[in-house]
Parts: sequence; structure tokens; C-alpha cells
Amino acid sequence: MKNPLHLSWQTEIWPTLITLLAIALSLWSYPHLPAQVVTHWGFYGEPNGWSSRTFHAILFPGILVFMYALLSIVPLFDKVGQRYEEFAGVYRTMRNLIMLVFLVIFMAATASNLGYVVNMGAAVAGVIGMMMAVLGNYFGKLKRNSFIGIRTPWTLKSDNVWNKTHRLGGRVFIVWGLGLMITPWLAPKIALVIVMGGIIAIIIGLTAYSYFLFAREKKGL
Repeated sequence: MKNPLHLSWQTEIWPTLITLLAIALSLWSYPHLPAQVVTHWGFYGEPNGWSSRTFHAILFPGILVFMYALLSIVPLFDKVGQRYEEFAGVYRTMRNLIMLVFLVIFMAATASNLGYVVNMGAAVAGVIGMMMAVLGNYFGKLKRNSFIGIRTPWTLKSDNVWNKTHRLGGRVFIVWGLGLMITPWLAPKIALVIVMGGIIAIIIGLTAYSYFLFAREKKGL
């Protein structure tokens, strides 16, 4: 079965390098880490979860290997649409960006556990906000599929609804991503509104918008 992403050694350099860097960091840092390491931080960077250094060393490289394999083969099994060839480059870029974000978080968490001063709240919010803003720029280039993008019952049934919802969704994700990047320096209540309010507004708003577009399309408007 031919992979519509047209994978080759040229296209796989970056995800392979990201994965190898995570494995190398894990192997190098393991002897220097304390027996118990922080594996979870609160919204403002306060430690609130611990595990063994073995778990820490295996977790992120394992996630990256799994993610790399999953994101590379899932288009083969998408039954909704077979249009990945039309946005293969965008898909690979989004895959690489998501993997890079996990690598940066792993690097920050490892540095923190090695004794370096790292504001984990700012690091995680910043890198995830950046990812959301960048992904938003690519939403308008995605074609209808059942794996990546804004998937509602109505976007999956109509190319027109899909395209219009993703154009709006892209703008929303850019604004929300920029907001996430500054939340660690805001008052707690304001930060919570941006994070949780943003999630709720995106889910409800884009779902309602796609339904509205589909209803108009069915009526011939």
C-alpha cells in the first residue's frame, strides 16, 4: 500500500533527528539525574508529581517513537478521504512541529531535574502556545480527512464546510496560541479564562459554526 505522504529519507531527516536527540539526551542525562525526579508541574511551574528517573528517561523518547510511527502511517487507514497527497507537505510539517514541541518539553524537564533554573510553566505554555499559533497558519491548507484538523460531523461531510471552518479556526488558534504564551505572567484568574475559556470557546464555537454552514448548504443558501 503506497503511503500518500511520499515518505523518503529527505522528508524524514527532521523527525528522525528529533527522535535521536531525545534518545541521546535520555542516555546522557540518566546517570546525572536524582533517583526521584519531577515529572509534572502545576500551571505556574510548581512541582506536583514525581516518578523514578527511569520512567522519566523512557517516557518522552517512547512517546516520540510512538508518535513518529503513528503520524507516519495513519493516513493509510483514513476511510473518510484520500486527499493526503494534496497536503502531504503541510501534514509532514505539522507532524514535525508536534514532535519538536515534545522534545523541547523533555529538554526543559530534564534541565530542571538536573538543577538548572527553568520556569516550567512559562516553558510549557510558551512552546504549546507557539505550536497552536503556527498550526493555525496551516489549517487553511488541510483537506478533508478524519485524523487531523477540525473534525465535526459536518466538516467531514462537506469540503465547503471543512474549508470555511478551518479558515476561521486557523485565525482562532493563532490568537489563542499567542494568548497561551503570555499566561504565566498574568493574574491567575485571567490566565484561567484564557486557557479554559479558550478551549471551551473553540470547541463550542467551531462546532456550532460548522453546523450553521452545513445547514445553510443543505438549504442551498
